[in-house]
Amino acid sequence: MIGRGMFSDQQKLKIGCQKNLQNIYLALSVYSTDNKGTFPVVEKAQASEPPLSLLVPRSTTVTEMFICPASDDNKLPEAEPFAKRRISYAFYMGRTKNDGSDALLLSDRQVNSFPKIKRQLMFSDTGKEPGANHSKSGGNVLFCDGAFTAIKARAARDYLFPTNVVLLNPKPK
Repeated sequence: MIGRGMFSDQQKLKIGCQKNLQNIYLALSVYSTDNKGTFPVVEKAQASEPPLSLLVPRSTTVTEMFICPASDDNKLPEAEPFAKRRISYAFYMGRTKNDGSDALLLSDRQVNSFPKIKRQLMFSDTGKEPGANHSKSGGNVLFCDGAFTAIKARAARDYLFPTNVVLLNPKPK
């Protein structure tokens, strides 16, 4: 039993992951300021690495934030673009800074790249890939306004997105 004020190892890892998402959001904000409110877009991208790699080294030189502390993904070299490497986070490419507080921007790796409806599986509920950054204890999501929340494996509500937005998961293992 976990006492008051104590966190499980998985809770600590989720908190570290949330800090990563906040730091990525800061880099995305710098990028959007330089690009008329838009976040990175790479035409025909199939994974989250190419667009998010555009942040380095222009908007940030820190790359450790692109690896979830709960994942077994390899560390990235600092200050180097990582388009050909593997990161831990999914990216909703096509979003803008003005999309609002209910629009998802980043999340832990998801089970697939489709929009989710309430109670649909979003993250692994077995601890196996895909979508298992945090084993079977859900994942973190970050919204376009910089707010974040932890959710269980199944979507807490509908997470839909317009046709100009594409959910890009990281490259598979």
